[in-house]
Formats: sequence, structure tokens, C-alpha cells
Amino acid sequence: MTTPLPVVLAGARGHGRWHVENIRRLQKKGLVRLAGVCELTPLTDQELDGLGTPEQSADFGALLDSTGARIAVICTPIPTHTDLALTAAERGVHLLLEKPPAPSYAEFRRMADGVAAAGIVCQIGFQSLGSHAVPAIRELVAEGAIGQLVGLGGAGAWVRGEDYFRRAPWAGKRRLNGVDVIDGALTNPLAHAVATALALGGSTRAEDVTGIATELLRANAIESDDTSCVRIGTAQGHQVTVAATLCAERADEPYVLVHGSTGRITFWYKQDRVLLQRAGHGPEEFEHGRTDLLENLVAHLTTGADLLVPPEETGAFMKVVEAIRTAPDPAPLPDTAWHRVPGENRRVVPGIDGLVAAAADTLSLYSELGAPWALNAEHLSKEVSTR
Repeated sequence: MTTPLPVVLAGARGHGRWHVENIRRLQKKGLVRLAGVCELTPLTDQELDGLGTPEQSADFGALLDSTGARIAVICTPIPTHTDLALTAAERGVHLLLEKPPAPSYAEFRRMADGVAAAGIVCQIGFQSLGSHAVPAIRELVAEGAIGQLVGLGGAGAWVRGEDYFRRAPWAGKRRLNGVDVIDGALTNPLAHAVATALALGGSTRAEDVTGIATELLRANAIESDDTSCVRIGTAQGHQVTVAATLCAERADEPYVLVHGSTGRITFWYKQDRVLLQRAGHGPEEFEHGRTDLLENLVAHLTTGADLLVPPEETGAFMKVVEAIRTAPDPAPLPDTAWHRVPGENRRVVPGIDGLVAAAADTLSLYSELGAPWALNAEHLSKEVSTR
């Protein structure tokens, strides 16, 4: 019987509540023990039900020292990720770092290089990359199930009310108090679409990206983009186009399309569901399991299992974040391009659901699809070389 690994969670509210539940699940399995919680306002007994009495403090470093933590889970505002990760690294504490790992490529390198120098293990929290569908799809592509790989498209049509952009001081911001945040549709809520599309095409490292074109727009009264698309050139010779919106007419499951010369694969990454369509065969559907990333980190530390999402495997994603960070600020959509939904306090861009799907289907940007509000934004889509 192995001893449960002591874990400190930094950021236990908001999205952090998901981590509280996951730690509770793994604690019941005897894999981890919640040793500490780093929050500005301590969790209540009710919030900690079934988790014992972990130490609580707003001082992350002191909490790591006093608890003897082996693992830290960091689910704090994006601009704090690098410094907190390095605080853990210098104490020899291994990491599960929530996505996006950093708001800029420079901060990402500072984090990744510091973690590597400290000799600790860091897992980046792209949960979709724990799906067993990812290696299964890669295998289908490698064995030629859909012919030659032509390109990959990602689509995310989500619904978010105006309150979503007021959920935290950094929400919807590109910068806050002079510090990069880059909380846009493609870099945070629908970041998985970008990272998963890159992973399925085998383009996960920074050097795999050769150029990036962006179109960043917004219907909401925010700094960052809520309706955007990106096209990524890869060293492997294919393109990856991802389109996203938080202003959809109807919420839909996000997915990645793998385009081949004789077929295609659709992957609904939140559901671990795969559809294979190819010449000469009827459609085939598959459902896959998923390995939890904290559970995988524990297995890596205790049994030597392969780590699923080390920092270097998110370098390509961070190149996309950097392209979005350095692009012109998102263009506001004209008032005629969106409307409010009565009683729902949200803004909708009519026709955006179809445009998101068409972008993934044709690997085109919004302006190339003839979206009237994107045609004047063509200057935004100039490809930037990353070489």
C-alpha cells in the first residue's frame, strides 16, 4: 500500500472547485491527501467536506514548507502561474499547472526552464490530452485510415453571458496593471481546441510552428477576443485552423476535425467521442476512456508512468498565445453584427455558429468565408512567421 502523496491546491474557487472535487476523488482512492489550500479567503468546513483539515494560508511558499507537499496544483489567475510554479520548483515540489501555462512565450520559457533546472516534474492541465482518443486518432492517421493528412480544423461555439467577463478582475483582459493576461476565447476557455488540434497533428513543440495568422474580434465590451480564429502553419507541412466564439446562437460541443485525402475524423474532445468517415466504409463511432492528469502525475512519480503533458509538449500552443498577445487588439464588431438575447444577458453574433463550423471544415479564416464584419479586418490576418 503506497502512502498518499500530500497535495497543496492554490486556487480552490471558481474553476478550482473542479480540482477540489478531483482531489476528493483521488483521496478516496488513497492516492493523494489534501495537505494545504492556498486561498485569500479560507475554505469553509462545508467546502472541505470529506477532505479532512488541511492547512490553509494565503502564503503559497510557507504552505508548501509547512505541509511537506510533494505536489502543488496551481489554478490561479493566468499572470501568477510562472511565479507560483517557480516557488514550488525551488522547493522540489512537483506541479500540475492549469492551462494556459503562461500569458506570454517569455513567461512560459521562464517557467519551463526553471522547472527543468530544478529537476521537478510539471504537468500542464490540458485535460483533453489525457483522452485515450488522442493516441488512437494518431494511430489511425499513421496507418493511413484517411489517406494523407491534409490539415486539421478546430471549432468551438460556446455561450457566455456578460457576467462571465466580470467573474474576476482579470477576466476578459489582455493586460491588467501593466501585466499580460491574454484571457481570450482561444487562449483560455477554448484553449483545448487549439492544443488538441496541434496534438492530433503531431505539432506540439514550439519548433513545430512555422507561422500564425490571427483574426481577433469582440462583440462584448471587453479588451480580449470573444470571437476569433487562427491559422497555424506547421513544420509537418499541414495547416491547423481553429475558430471559436463565446457569442454562439446555441451552445455546441467543441470538436477537432482531422482532414485526410480519403476521409476525415471528428473528435468531440470533451466527450472523448470519435467519428471516422472514410471512402469505401460506413461511418464508425468510437468512445474512449480518459486518464486524469493529476492521477497520471501521481502514477509518474510513484510507478514511472509516462507523463502525458510536460511543458515542452505545449510549446506550440504557447506560440499561438504569443501571436495573439502581439497581434493588434481585438476589433470591436459593429453594433449591427450582434444583438442581446432578451432575459439572458448575453450577446450573440448571428450566423457565427455556421462560420465556426465552416472554418474547421474548410481551414479558412472568417474573412475568407465572407463574414461581412471580418472583411474589414483583413489586416489582422497577416501571417506572422515564428521562425
